[in-house]
Parts: sequence; structure tokens; C-alpha cells
Amino acid sequence: QVQLVESGGGLVQPGGSLRLSCAASGSILRINPMAWYRQAPGKERELVASISSGGRTNYADSVKGRFTISRDNAVNTVYLQMNGLKPEDTAVYYCNADVLQYGSSRWSDYWGQGTQVTVSS
Repeated sequence: QVQLVESGGGLVQPGGSLRLSCAASGSILRINPMAWYRQAPGKERELVASISSGGRTNYADSVKGRFTISRDNAVNTVYLQMNGLKPEDTAVYYCNADVLQYGSSRWSDYWGQGTQVTVSS
């Protein structure tokens, strides 16, 4: 089985910064795209940023220039550096990964449990 464990959420003032981490563990052979999604109260879950195994990145327009996604393939971890945070960034942030496990020929989609980010003065 595979687990994704997020950390780094919390309460921050507008204009502040936070760094989220998500570590994948288990019987992992390869991880393809890793991504961060978020879901605000009453809204649908949306893609924030994604990164391929080769480092190619993609961002939602609302976070371009403020957020940076990165990954360390050696430790199966993805990060989200969030600068210039705004109240509208308040949401539960979820990590997502497409994983190929040892002994399997099928890629499977995994989610973390979510971490709360609140931007408020």
C-alpha cells in the first residue's frame, strides 16, 4: 500500500508564506506526476500545481508567480512554496500522486489526507 502524508499547513497573515510538504511511502517503484489540489468550503476541488517526474511544472493562473512546486525524487517528496498568500488561498490542500508499485503493471492514483491553510489577519 502507498501513503501520502502532508505537513506544513497553518494560519498565516495576508502576504505571508508557507511551505507544504508531501511524502509518499510504501512499495513504490515509480511516481509520475505529483500535484497539489485545494478545496475551499462550498467549492469544488481544484488543481493548484503539478510537476512531472522530469520537473516540468504547471500552475493554476490564480497562483502563478506566487507559488512554486518542486519535488525530490530520491525521497518521493513534493513541496509547495506559497508566497504572497491571500485570503482567497484559504482551503484544505491535498497532495496527489500517480504511483506504480512493485509487482504491479498498473498505475494507481493516491491522495493525502489534506492540510488546512488559513490566510487571515
